Amino acid sequence: MGLSITYKILEKNKIDGKVICGADIRLKTNQTLTQDTTGTMVYLQLLELGVRKKAVDRAVAYIDHNTLQLGYENADDHAFIESVCKRFGIVYSKAGNGICHQLHLERFAVPGDVLIGSDSHTPTCGGAGMFAVGAGGLDVAIALSHGYYEMKVPKVMNVVLTGMLSEGVGAKDIILHILKVLTVKGGVNYVLEYSGEGIRSLSVTERATICNMGAELGATTSIFPSDDATFDYLNRQGRSDDFNGLFADDDAHYDEVLNVDLSELKPQVAQPHSPDNVVDVDDIKGPKVDQVAIGSCTNASYSDLMTVAKILKGRMVAREVSLTISPGSSSVLKMLTDNGAISDMIEAGARILEASCGPCIGMGQAPKSDAVSLRTFNRNFKGRCGTSSANVYLVSPETAAWSSIKGYLESPVGKTGVDLSNTVWPEYFDRVDSYFINYDLNPNAEIVMGPNIKPFPLNTPLQSSLEGNVILKTGDNITTDDIVPSSANLLPLRSNVPELSKYCFQSIDPEFYNRSRINKGGFIVGGENYGQGSSREHAALVPLYLGIRAVIARSFARIHKGNLINSGILPLVFESEQDYEKISEDSHLELKINFGSKDIEAIDQQNGERYNLRFDGSDRDFEIIRAGGAILYLRGAL
Repeated sequence: MGLSITYKILEKNKIDGKVICGADIRLKTNQTLTQDTTGTMVYLQLLELGVRKKAVDRAVAYIDHNTLQLGYENADDHAFIESVCKRFGIVYSKAGNGICHQLHLERFAVPGDVLIGSDSHTPTCGGAGMFAVGAGGLDVAIALSHGYYEMKVPKVMNVVLTGMLSEGVGAKDIILHILKVLTVKGGVNYVLEYSGEGIRSLSVTERATICNMGAELGATTSIFPSDDATFDYLNRQGRSDDFNGLFADDDAHYDEVLNVDLSELKPQVAQPHSPDNVVDVDDIKGPKVDQVAIGSCTNASYSDLMTVAKILKGRMVAREVSLTISPGSSSVLKMLTDNGAISDMIEAGARILEASCGPCIGMGQAPKSDAVSLRTFNRNFKGRCGTSSANVYLVSPETAAWSSIKGYLESPVGKTGVDLSNTVWPEYFDRVDSYFINYDLNPNAEIVMGPNIKPFPLNTPLQSSLEGNVILKTGDNITTDDIVPSSANLLPLRSNVPELSKYCFQSIDPEFYNRSRINKGGFIVGGENYGQGSSREHAALVPLYLGIRAVIARSFARIHKGNLINSGILPLVFESEQDYEKISEDSHLELKINFGSKDIEAIDQQNGERYNLRFDGSDRDFEIIRAGGAILYLRGAL
């Protein structure tokens, strides 16, 4: 039986293990990616590992999230990250250069190579045939320092695309449709591998949009073949030498198949407050719109924004609508400036923001109270925009631009009067190099650490018995935004776990911090898909700092589960669904741990109930937990 693209890349890059679904594998890492809200922890942990040089072909540190410098904190973080780049020979991308995933796709993505990034949307580069995986910060530090990434071989779902998109329907509508079908937990433990005649009409940037939002499915990554479209894109970027053709075998095995007829798709919209709450735009009575925000790592490419410019040209943004546009990279911004597209946007009444993540991460442009905000972003979790009462809808650039003119949500199909079927790319994309600094290895470079940068917390070795109160019980699909909120005032605290801990679970339970301190830690009980969303390991480090030793849930999101293990926090699953209902907040539990079998029993001291719990992880994962986390484990193993 033949191999999928996924298994071909795993076979090519495996260091140890067998490429069998569910098996543990050690994978050679070619590249790493960090950004500034997760990068400080990555590099603090890299320094803790005590290595002298990087072990990957290329490592890039992007400054793209915390670019509003309202105080010294963000600038200090950037100086720290740059000083680490100087020591280890890491490429440093300055603020203003653009969004990490857009830039990496343009400048560094290589078909068939392995990229590990400390951001959940790292799979964007799968649009160019790269095996690109979002991971926790410590996993990235280990990949950077030791050249490998350890994972379970995932299942592979073949998403077969047939037909062609109708004019006015975009790549964003494809992935929103898939989210509607599979839901935010439907991709957990899967790679989504795309094939079919329908991919021929999709450019690399459109494919990247689809791979980007595969993160919202919980997928390990998403990937497209490396074909003529890939060569065309790399060639226009001046990188034809990086091209490798990559296709699945005709008789490749897949664990599941999903068929999508592109010709049947209509513009989609994810309603508040989840990326999978998706319907056809035509199926809802378009609400009046207060704000439209176009950009993010999902939809800020040259082709995306040229489509927006076509729709806006010669028209005016509705009087009561605020339209913001964030280009994905300095190169995209320069090309749009040179060809007049920026002028068309400004004349229509759009606000042009810096080439950065900006509003997507909650860094500015919070809408007014009770506002309706249409965004071309990837997440619409409640409060993520900076306004807890706002209703955020996720749409394509085509729908966003047209709705900004109309003043209410409306499908653009057949209404714009311009040809949206094709964007003419320049023969060669502009390459803006002025924001990149390519540092050589300098082991003696001074590390610069400002006063807001605090050491990350370390755990202690696991004992055979843990005792404490359940200090929080949650429902399903708790996000890392719920655990550690992301807003303009809190993002500068990402380097300061003690201070950030005061806001843990703030939107779920404002008393969580105080209760955890009074109880000296304890346990959290969660529902399905606990820890979905961002890769931020702060959602594990902050609970660790507050004394949480175990999270007991119905199921876990992949990256967050790995972050819990790396922190030495036990991620435990109920053997019986009914046990979740029996445990209450303030239950006093004693966990009995059998190190030989990894069987774990929880005894409720209040009512005498006994709950059988399961640790779903490898033997190595359990040894990491026993050691008190990955740093302590590696100190003894390396």
